[in-house]
Amino acid sequence: MEILISLSAALIGGLLLSRVAKRLKLPAVTAYLVTGLLLGPFCLGAFKINGLGFPSMEAVERLNILSQVALGFIAFTIGNEFRVSQLKTMGRQAIVVGILQAVAATVLVDLALILLHLVRPGIISVSSAITLGAIAAATAPAATLMVVRQYKADGPMTRLLLMVVAIDDAVGLVLFSASFGVAMALESGAVSVITVLVEPVIEIILSLGLGAVAGLALYWVEQFFHSRSKRLSISIGFVLLTAGLSMKEFEVGGVHCGFSLLLVCMMTGTLFCNICDFSEELMSRVDGWTAPLFVLFFVLSGAELDLSVLRNPSVLLIGIIYIIIRSLGKYIGSYGSCSLTGCDPKIQKYLGITLLPQAGVALGMAITAQALADGAVVRSVVLFSVLVYELVGPALTKRALLAAGEIQPEGRTSARKKNG
Repeated sequence: MEILISLSAALIGGLLLSRVAKRLKLPAVTAYLVTGLLLGPFCLGAFKINGLGFPSMEAVERLNILSQVALGFIAFTIGNEFRVSQLKTMGRQAIVVGILQAVAATVLVDLALILLHLVRPGIISVSSAITLGAIAAATAPAATLMVVRQYKADGPMTRLLLMVVAIDDAVGLVLFSASFGVAMALESGAVSVITVLVEPVIEIILSLGLGAVAGLALYWVEQFFHSRSKRLSISIGFVLLTAGLSMKEFEVGGVHCGFSLLLVCMMTGTLFCNICDFSEELMSRVDGWTAPLFVLFFVLSGAELDLSVLRNPSVLLIGIIYIIIRSLGKYIGSYGSCSLTGCDPKIQKYLGITLLPQAGVALGMAITAQALADGAVVRSVVLFSVLVYELVGPALTKRALLAAGEIQPEGRTSARKKNG
């Protein structure tokens, strides 16, 4: 009973607050995140009233399965952007930008935090500095997709953006595995080639392989059904299946093997959309079905934002440096790579701003980083940055897309009608 009432409060509260956000010209996703903060354990949840909010982090984590499912559908939807026709026109640009903007953010954050270590050795270690540098590469696709959906954004920058945030997941995985392996080596004195080089490559290959098999299987099964409702149900079933399978972990000959949920579901959507002639219609129906799921996802994400990190001055100092330098790295990296690949000047100017949101993937990396001697510092800094990026990032993404001319200005024409 308490779970159902809490979920209803999250869904209804998020939607009601989105009306306030609209008056303030803010994206709805910002309202959902704020709703989560209000219902979370640091606000209304602290009163411990049954059904009113989430009384503890454990209460929020019990609903983590909803977040995993939502991420699966987000990745499946982004896979729709990797159609062969689009890959022919901007595939090279997406790969170059996806790699260089992530590497630029990692390198700049590494340098800034290592310099901070040299000036104030007691605040942060070198191992934590290079780990945070790798985490800086990660970009959250969820908030970006929600802004694109809400305002029906469309154009070359929007299409490139969705491809870049998908590629970013694979690049970030490699950078984090390599950096974290080096960080562990600095603390233990032993370098594991398997951890640094082999395991991230295996994870990417396994994820893309599982996603490809699931995409082919989905296409094969869909052909047995002709009604729209049954085809929709089959698609939902396959996304749930791939999201579940991607959580599987195992070892082969001492090598840890696992999957990336985002890469698996993205590859499922990519392959299915490229071989199925009715995929466009089906994807639009899936989008409609997932709307309330995404609201819950962002409300729960807001409830997970830990306000206690604001009490630590050292975390605030490192966090501010991390946010400023990461933002600079994302902007410089995307600007330079867009110039290198001949992108339109508007894309060069505004794409980097849309790559700032950071959430689930970064938090997952931070949990892994707790194995470091001062891993708690890494986790706290990432929690602080996620708090800032999730609340500010969607609004910046909207402004960038608006400035690039891919969202119609509100008050003149309905963005839903114009871009729909």
